[in-house]
Amino acid sequence: MSKYRRRLPQLSGRPFLTDGGLETTFIFHNGIELPYFASLDLLKSASGTKAIREYYERYIAIAKRNHIGFVLEGATWRASPDWGAKLGYSRAQLTEANCAAVSLMADLRDEHESAQTPIVISANIGPRGDGYKIDNAMSIAEAEDYHGWQVGIFRDTEADLISAFTINYAEEGIGVARACRAAGMPSVISFTVETDGKLPSGQTIRDAIEQTDRETNNAPAYYMLNCAHPTHFADALRRGEPWVTRLRGLRANASTRSHAELDAAADLDIGDPADLGRRYRDLCRQFGHFAVLGGCCGTDHRHIEQISLASVPIEGGCAWITRRYRTRSTIARDARRKTFRLGLMQQIRGLPAMRT
Repeated sequence: MSKYRRRLPQLSGRPFLTDGGLETTFIFHNGIELPYFASLDLLKSASGTKAIREYYERYIAIAKRNHIGFVLEGATWRASPDWGAKLGYSRAQLTEANCAAVSLMADLRDEHESAQTPIVISANIGPRGDGYKIDNAMSIAEAEDYHGWQVGIFRDTEADLISAFTINYAEEGIGVARACRAAGMPSVISFTVETDGKLPSGQTIRDAIEQTDRETNNAPAYYMLNCAHPTHFADALRRGEPWVTRLRGLRANASTRSHAELDAAADLDIGDPADLGRRYRDLCRQFGHFAVLGGCCGTDHRHIEQISLASVPIEGGCAWITRRYRTRSTIARDARRKTFRLGLMQQIRGLPAMRT
């Protein structure tokens, strides 16, 4: 049984973290080969499943230290029929793999959730084609039919919602949202953009969100942006406009490189974790409605740590965490964080360590 499907806690005003770039972490940091960028393949073995578990536990620990929520994303971004066929999965095997991915997330929630750190399970859907460019665009009806197969599997699991990531044209996002609505599942549509702040289709973020809401009667619970650096999309956002308030989450890339440059690169550009954290902080201060913060390609636990430190303030200044959530536990947490930061600054300046 799902726990939060009828009432998503990330819509209540509480802050939530999520993970970083799962696939780039495994490929570049752990030296694990992922055919077709499919982390799902790791679930074939006990060692692979253990690696995914340990990966997520590192991020959950950051959320627990900060007494904030966490959104677990299942390793199913490449678990739709076309990608499954490329990986050599039968439909039955692919169904089993999708279910196993969500079951692992449910186990992690059972082990780590607390009142201070609610954990939401998101079943992850990726684009049918290439996430960086549009090869064979589907109609809305085709997208609803294609993604409806995976949505139907997730409906019968413990998933609280379904999130479609790296969507590069509106019609595919609309199809996912319609399939989720038909299945009674909350949906999140996350668009990706190029360096000019527009989707690979050439559509603006505003037009993509407004079209999706219009064609689905506002079906998505909220929208996100992923697989792009903040420098690519920050100027495209307009404070106070209704469509912007529908954006509730960010999963940015570590690198400022374009999609084409990332696709051609043989190395991993991790960018500057502290700078990324500051950019998230600025966006949180400018727009008070971002609820779910994480990373995408090139990011790892270092980036998420910086995002949490920069975006969850010691006291005031950022609408991402409001005063009504400054409970006794968060006040104690803020005091610990302030002590840590002051001690760190003293070390940098060569001063004696602060006594507590």
